[in-house]
Amino acid sequence: MINVTKPYLPSKDLYKKYVDEIWERAWLTNSGPIYLQLEKELKLYFNNQFVSFCTNGTVAIQLALKALEIKGEVITTPFSYVATTNSILWENCTPVFADIREDDFCIDADRIEEKITEQTKAIMAVHVYGLPCDVEKIENIARKHKLKVIYDAAHAFGVKYKGTSLLNYGDVSTCSFHSTKLFHTIEGGATICKDKALAEKLALYKVFGHLGDDYYSIGINGKNSEFHAAMGLCILPHINEIIEKRKSLSSVYDEYLNFGKKLFKPRSKHSFEYNYSYYPVVFTSEEKLLEVKKYLLENQINTRRYFYPSLNTLSFLNYSKSTISEDISKRVLALPLYYDLEEVNVKKIAHFINQVI
Repeated sequence: MINVTKPYLPSKDLYKKYVDEIWERAWLTNSGPIYLQLEKELKLYFNNQFVSFCTNGTVAIQLALKALEIKGEVITTPFSYVATTNSILWENCTPVFADIREDDFCIDADRIEEKITEQTKAIMAVHVYGLPCDVEKIENIARKHKLKVIYDAAHAFGVKYKGTSLLNYGDVSTCSFHSTKLFHTIEGGATICKDKALAEKLALYKVFGHLGDDYYSIGINGKNSEFHAAMGLCILPHINEIIEKRKSLSSVYDEYLNFGKKLFKPRSKHSFEYNYSYYPVVFTSEEKLLEVKKYLLENQINTRRYFYPSLNTLSFLNYSKSTISEDISKRVLALPLYYDLEEVNVKKIAHFINQVI
């Protein structure tokens, strides 16, 4: 079976070296030396001293909402994984959906202001598939209306915009290091911000709100372990190699898929350095998507409807219309893309899709 994704795994001997160190120290969690070393390396990678390694990408969003003291309405995108909306709801806030752009599927910044009310406290946008949101326009809107900006940047590790990491935008950016991501720590995530006081607050909330025997605030357990950090230290030196391989495989898809009226993929208006985190394609109808998905599965190729459904249609929310997101979510399919995927199989997948369409 060719799966839609497969984690990059480093040398077993290298990982075992870290495991042996952990065994020797018997220091498994609570900011151990490997954990601290990964945070240090991530700070260098992002060129940002305010990076905090945590449990996962969802907890990172929850920490951001809590640390920014968001209460009320959060304008967000309906085209994302459910963790984005669920985090807002979990923190007792109200998601207000602004529809997406037709080209890159990110939140349409031109639709944000019409959603702002006296109850609006923040904008939570998503860099969909690692494609940048309109960060300048969103920042201008936020300043004008005195709103906070949180970016769910789960897909954006390794993406650079105007010479810096895309995760350095917004009041807080959050990232997922889940095993399906191009950089992973098996399970994990991070918060990234630009303000020292906010960074200290995020870090404190992550550790139950206390340091040693001194208790300062509320908090949760958002820590991560030495074993997870060790995986990150093994993978981080290879991140450029991983991105280059995914770029190469994406170019094969580009060459062999019959793009046109019956098939297209998202595109960005921005100039940026991409990470090739996903390879989504959009069909003419949901029926055609399901036909392609079924045919590929019959040929031992697993794809994913990502993102589906449009989050504004979730049964536990009051429905609000998002025409473009509802349309795209029914027609978009993520194709297999990972480091170990062979070029011959990319060509085979493209051939099967071309046959059906």
